[in-house]
Amino acid sequence: MDEVFKALADASRRRLLDGLNARNGQTLRELCAGLDMARQSVSKHLAVLEAANLVTTVWRGREKLHYLNAVPINAIADRWINRYDRRRAGALADLKTALEETPMTDFVYTTYIRTTPDRLWEALTDPAWTKRYWGVELESDWKAGSTVTWRQFGVTVEDPEQVVLESEPGRRLVYTWHTFTPEFGESVGWSAERLAELAGEPRSTVTFDIEQVGAMVKLTVVHGGFVPDSAVRAAVSEGWPALLSNLKTLLETGETLPEQEGQ
Repeated sequence: MDEVFKALADASRRRLLDGLNARNGQTLRELCAGLDMARQSVSKHLAVLEAANLVTTVWRGREKLHYLNAVPINAIADRWINRYDRRRAGALADLKTALEETPMTDFVYTTYIRTTPDRLWEALTDPAWTKRYWGVELESDWKAGSTVTWRQFGVTVEDPEQVVLESEPGRRLVYTWHTFTPEFGESVGWSAERLAELAGEPRSTVTFDIEQVGAMVKLTVVHGGFVPDSAVRAAVSEGWPALLSNLKTLLETGETLPEQEGQ
């Protein structure tokens, strides 16, 4: 957490985060265009932000896109803002709020977990694991083209288009998001109008990239393919930070996080 505070202490780095907060997924060239700084200086500042896990990168073809990572900000907010005087932590609270409210095409989250790539892969694909930190049993042989069965709240969701798109054990997993069926909607208390709104959108896609970094494993999650002002994006964005924190805690301690009041 010290690295996060040090990274945020520099005004230029805060401006870079503001730029990504306004429009996520920018290239180095695009970020340089919005700042009165040399390309080399911007690169150095981005390296500091990446080291602090405040910025994560995703390659799209030959382009390296930079995304604001909300995980450390949420961790700071949970540890400090909720425990101490909010007036003194107003800047962090405002940044956390902006992260949660800024409309983005893709959601990109990066976290570092003290585990192994194989163990993390198992946690992402074994239904006994996913049920513990997610509350969902995901069943598949996890080969490209295979279907994924989603079991949650006593409801089984199966669909020919609910499939694995890419599968490299211990490295990368991509699959399409689950189908919003009437049974699933009823299990979570959605109205018919809410279900129709969500089911009417194109199916989104989730990507898990796994990378060994020293004694840690870097997990980058990209949930994308949303339409502008997507209701699905708004619905899932609240769940990813808590889900990833729960996954990290389970792998590192053997226990999940305690349930919050109201959940």
